[in-house]
Amino acid sequence: MNRRRMITAAAGAASLSALGMPARAQSAWPAKDKTVRVIVPWPPGAANDALGRLIAERIRAKFGGATVTENRVGGAGIVGTRAVIQAEPDGYTLLASAFNTAVMPLVLKAADFNPEVDLEFVGRTAVAPLVCVMSAALPQKTLPEIIAAARAEPAKWNFAISSMGSAGHLATIDFLRRTGLKIPMVPYKGTVPALTDIMGGAVQLLIDPSFALLPAAKDPTKVRAVGIATPRRSVLAPDLPTMAEGGLAGFDAYSWYGVWAPKGTPREIQLAINGVIQETMRDPEVVKRLTGTLLEPVAETIEDSRRFIRSEIARGGELLKSVNFERT
Repeated sequence: MNRRRMITAAAGAASLSALGMPARAQSAWPAKDKTVRVIVPWPPGAANDALGRLIAERIRAKFGGATVTENRVGGAGIVGTRAVIQAEPDGYTLLASAFNTAVMPLVLKAADFNPEVDLEFVGRTAVAPLVCVMSAALPQKTLPEIIAAARAEPAKWNFAISSMGSAGHLATIDFLRRTGLKIPMVPYKGTVPALTDIMGGAVQLLIDPSFALLPAAKDPTKVRAVGIATPRRSVLAPDLPTMAEGGLAGFDAYSWYGVWAPKGTPREIQLAINGVIQETMRDPEVVKRLTGTLLEPVAETIEDSRRFIRSEIARGGELLKSVNFERT
């Protein structure tokens, strides 16, 4: 702690003691005359943007004061992330981001930070199960049929990758490893062009988040959904078989979203923010709204979230290493 913050904390504690109140670090958070900034390192309109704005609204509703959501775009998420890392750890700057933040240093050379060391993970907000779709021009209907056909004639099959290092990319690596298939992965700059080529038959398979693929799969003449990567059938698509039902036992894969704070943010503030997240994600109206947008809300403790992110980083690193992935 620097000298300025030490003096401020000491003065605050003395004032509370003089009033006969227990001295608690940062007990006035959030102060009514200060604004809580929620930085989203991606453009407006994405899932993490909507979730960041939702948490900002709920912080304002619960504690009063002002909140603002700021889209700090650039460097594939690095610019906004770095702004939060460099911010004062006082609870007034937060990061609302996604799975990408956890694996960013595994994918990008410019991501010269460690999300477990340089940030405080305050909690997950929601998940989007990954879905596997195929070109509707193909005759196969089920995952076992696809695997058998790709094994027999691998030259006729390709996997589209919406972006390198994405949740879908890692899930595709896992899929190929589990099945032993040797078919190419074709990188795209986003889900939309990848999905367009799936519809046109230029590529055959794609694994990406539910909210990106399930709407397109409503028209099975364009895109055919063949599996969802959840342990049990999801309320998001109850008629869609799980990947495990298709023969890939234990194949669970999600894109997920959460809130981070600068390293050193007081535990009391972290708990307050996590409490807002949990209350929000248990709100029936929020559950209904998120489910309608093909997201599943998550309400869990800070410790549970951190155990999860550690496992995700380890899993992502192992999968990328298995294909000799080189950071760009």
